[in-house]
Amino acid sequence: MLAGPATQPPGSAPRSALAVLGRELSVPFLLLLPVAGLLLLFARPELDVMYQHDPTHFWIVLLAALLNVGLGLLTSEIARRQGDVRLFLVSMALLCGAAFLGLHALATPGVLVPGSNTGFVVANPVGLLLASVFAALSAGGRGRWMARPLAQGLFKAGLGAVVLAWAVVSLAGLPPLGESVPSQQLPEGLQLLGIPALALYGFAAVRYGLLFRRRRRSLLLAVAGAYVLLAEAMIAVVFSTTWHAAWWEWHVLMVAAFATIAIGARGEYRHARSLPGAFGGLYLDSTLDRIDRRRAAALSSLVEALRAGEPLSPILSRARDDWASPEEVALLEGAAHQLHQTDALFRTYVSPQLASGLEAHPELAVLGGEEREVSVLFADLAGFTAFSERRRADEVIAMLNRYWGATVPIVGEREGGVIERFAGDAIMVVFNAVQDQPDHALRAARAAIGMRDEVMQVAAERPDWPRFRIGINTGPAVVGNVGAAGMRSFTAIGDTTNLSARLQAQARPGRIVISRATMDAIGAVAKVEQLGALELKGKQAPVEAFVLVSVTG
Repeated sequence: MLAGPATQPPGSAPRSALAVLGRELSVPFLLLLPVAGLLLLFARPELDVMYQHDPTHFWIVLLAALLNVGLGLLTSEIARRQGDVRLFLVSMALLCGAAFLGLHALATPGVLVPGSNTGFVVANPVGLLLASVFAALSAGGRGRWMARPLAQGLFKAGLGAVVLAWAVVSLAGLPPLGESVPSQQLPEGLQLLGIPALALYGFAAVRYGLLFRRRRRSLLLAVAGAYVLLAEAMIAVVFSTTWHAAWWEWHVLMVAAFATIAIGARGEYRHARSLPGAFGGLYLDSTLDRIDRRRAAALSSLVEALRAGEPLSPILSRARDDWASPEEVALLEGAAHQLHQTDALFRTYVSPQLASGLEAHPELAVLGGEEREVSVLFADLAGFTAFSERRRADEVIAMLNRYWGATVPIVGEREGGVIERFAGDAIMVVFNAVQDQPDHALRAARAAIGMRDEVMQVAAERPDWPRFRIGINTGPAVVGNVGAAGMRSFTAIGDTTNLSARLQAQARPGRIVISRATMDAIGAVAKVEQLGALELKGKQAPVEAFVLVSVTG
């Protein structure tokens, strides 16, 4: 028993609206909490307590930095494989922030170096400033030349070289980074680094927020939130005193920013089931278009291989080597099998020529049509009604399927006609309907002769079965789709089609009647017998017709 529609209690809709509003407001509220905490610590210095434990700082910060470097490298590799500039710039922002956080950890006083040095104090503001530049560039979607793997490799190599040189100079005690400094405050003037960093992070957060409103992908909101957290971390770096609570807060804020992106990507992965798909919300529109074309081409190749009975492994291997992750390869293979199964089920209900034409030109599926010159073949079984009255239904179906099994390959596969419909014992075939066939009249003639000869062979075994009578006419017709949005039929409409049906009705069993227009289009290769001028229903003037005997072309 089907359940009826659920009823909603009075006032449920307003509560739902309030719930959505509450969720929308909770995000900025949570993001502003760290700023409120900082203001409280700055306003009440007695709360800004000091805690210094060098080994704890070293290991926690270093491990956090390494994990986030891994996140940045993973993101960078996906950006390289997809050729996406925005994702690469996001990865560079992650790498800059995480790498300089690691440099800050390595220079922890009392672990690898005896005391506080310049490298320890200034590493994070420099890293946050560099990260803000990449964040703003990613939000702007600029720098298409950075989509090239060589350019991305040079950027990462440059960052690696800077980080390595910084570490060597800082840990070796070389100037200027290795010089000992009081670890209580940033050197004079470095506080100014916070101004451009805040502006760049703010710009990036706003742009990603707007992009989220357009695409509604959670990773975009996560990136926007991460940039807000990094901006707040920059505020804490600039104004806090080393080893005090506010100073520890920016460590937490940076880790939270990286974790926000990781959590957002994990949520997307659960839906996309692939790492490239997990980061798809960040891609540029041009990248998304390219991915769609690439996947469509791969799927088309896989389905074609399944149709031909060929192995899929070469196509899947090329995709894996060029652009696809193992997860995407598995998804492609599964999708190809599903499409092939659906195609195999429904393709038998559509003329092969129409199916191929729709695949190559999807615009053919729209309702409406165009005028083309066509040749229309009508055929039905003379005496079918009397035959079906004397036979069981299963015998009638068996007879029809035997005939169609012998004749359909001739009109469709061999001569390229579009089977417009089966109507019990009748068939209508249109030539030059989808694909350009300059010799469409000759094709129709050959198809009719092939049908006649095949049916005669079958009927020789079963003399009690009815025979086909066939009519062909050539001329203009409107070819296209009629019906509704949910169901439609491909057809040819016009006087050319009607006259073909009238000629078929004038044919005797086993005969083919063609019009003057069809005979003229076939030319001298046709052997015909004069039938004379026929008085046909719906025609004001007699119609000249011929019996087609054979063709030599």
